Amino acid sequence: MAYAIAIDGPAGAGKSTIAKSIAKKLQYIYVDTGAMYRAIAIYFIKNNIDPTDENAINKACEHVDITIAYLNGEQQVILNGENITSILRNEEVGKIASKTSIYAKVRKKLVELQRELARTTDCIMDGRDIGTTVLPNANVKIYLTASVEARASRRYKELIEKGESPSYEVIKSDIENRDYQDMNRENSPLKQADDAVLIDSSNIDLDETIETIIKVINENI
Repeated sequence: MAYAIAIDGPAGAGKSTIAKSIAKKLQYIYVDTGAMYRAIAIYFIKNNIDPTDENAINKACEHVDITIAYLNGEQQVILNGENITSILRNEEVGKIASKTSIYAKVRKKLVELQRELARTTDCIMDGRDIGTTVLPNANVKIYLTASVEARASRRYKELIEKGESPSYEVIKSDIENRDYQDMNRENSPLKQADDAVLIDSSNIDLDETIETIIKVINENI
């Protein structure tokens, strides 16, 4: 029987980085659900589809095919035959993904694939509604969060290290806006599952956060 771990939380909480690390340590398959929503967002951007036009979004979903492959142990996201992994984390893509993930048709298309993976493979998934909607029967549920200030500071440092010249205030405002959108959307809003373990990483580093989550998983295996 496959074993499923769900990690939910707001944007910038470090879910993807942490889930990838845990998957490698436990030899589970990592499924980046956020990357799948970003992949659809890239399709919308490439085809100049207005993210506020639900009818156009619904029609576009019929032409989107997303698959996950692994190359040298790293997850690759394939959109209609094209590997778009390298552009998944662009700021514009994240904003469009947050806006379009509210639509029922977008969610339905991706949830079916995510549930099938969990039925057949030991896996860890991260996103906004894994423990509440996608995998309500997951063996372990984690709600990973951090203060807006901590998340903005981490993102600011990441962009500085890449040689960019970001504005901390703009980043902080974007995070606040995305939190509001994610927590107030009609379909599967971001919230902590009743049986999820809350972990706040505002004042602990990456390694400590990973160790804490692995301890929770080991206690529930």
